[in-house]
Amino acid sequence: MTFTSLVMLASLAAAAACLTGCSASSAGSSSSSLVAPPAATPGSWSIALHGGAGTIDKDSPKELVAAYESALAAALDEGTRRLAAGQSALDVAEAVVRMLEDNELFNAGRGAALTAKGTVELDSSIMDGATLKCGAVAGVRTVKNPISLARLVMLKTPHVLLAGDGAEDFATTQGVTRVPNDSFITPRRRKMLDDHLKEQAAKPAAAASPLPIDTLAPSNPQHRFGTVGCVVRDSKGNLAAATSTGGMTGKRFGRIGDSPLIGAGNYASNTTCAVSCTGTGEQFIRHGVARMVAARMELAGETLDQAARHLVFKTLSPDDGGLIAVSRDGSISMPFNSEGMFRAAASSGGLRLVKIWE
Repeated sequence: MTFTSLVMLASLAAAAACLTGCSASSAGSSSSSLVAPPAATPGSWSIALHGGAGTIDKDSPKELVAAYESALAAALDEGTRRLAAGQSALDVAEAVVRMLEDNELFNAGRGAALTAKGTVELDSSIMDGATLKCGAVAGVRTVKNPISLARLVMLKTPHVLLAGDGAEDFATTQGVTRVPNDSFITPRRRKMLDDHLKEQAAKPAAAASPLPIDTLAPSNPQHRFGTVGCVVRDSKGNLAAATSTGGMTGKRFGRIGDSPLIGAGNYASNTTCAVSCTGTGEQFIRHGVARMVAARMELAGETLDQAARHLVFKTLSPDDGGLIAVSRDGSISMPFNSEGMFRAAASSGGLRLVKIWE
């Protein structure tokens, strides 16, 4: 790197620090949830998880709201139990995401969004903050728990991302649990696809589009995005992040969002933080949101919450979604600019939080 480049980089970092120092308190007035445990002490741990930013309506039946809250609480309890027993951040993140993949309430694994053809294509990634090792899969169709296959990509191959038939072939060599594609499909998701296609067909602009109607982005947030994820700081101070999704309702042409892309929808580094994103994947890809949270902390000296809020409220557009993040000191930030975000968090210091809306 030339001297001029170094000077420019330093100037940008200083400018970013000044900007956020002046505006952090007003980074956004939309929904956000922050918890900041005391400075990390030996043996302390923190965990946060999400079930997507495409939440149910506030006037939904109480039974449905309770079902979501119960599912989030169960996943949180599983994660805290494992952390209290001394398990690693990577093991905990994978285990929690597996639970969410198996719960048909969320858009990952069983209960995932349907493509325009009425099938399911799943994406997932996982990253170890201690080593920066990572693995991901995209467009898998018969793998019961894509997050575990993503971890095997990390552990058993020199690669980071395997997609489509290649990922399916790799799953065969690893002996992971396989299921028929239609076992992922639920009546609720089938109805979402039908509603989406009818909505698009009814739009006047759709007829003039050069693309097929069912390639247009859904307007309903519940159709447009939904993901599950978990970020962890374990008792040894190591970080990990895991993210999994069924993607966008009505997606076509092998569309892949941010969830399996390291640096876009998922990232972890022990030097800064672990991040899992949820929302309009294309936006998180364009801005490299997950990695940028860590970069702002590292280069601009921002706190986790300052960096996370800047990305959600200043970089992304309204209703793009949100993220969960945990820093090396155990602080947790969970900002979102959508109506709500299924989320939960806990720490060894006694924090326990389960929320859907602000």
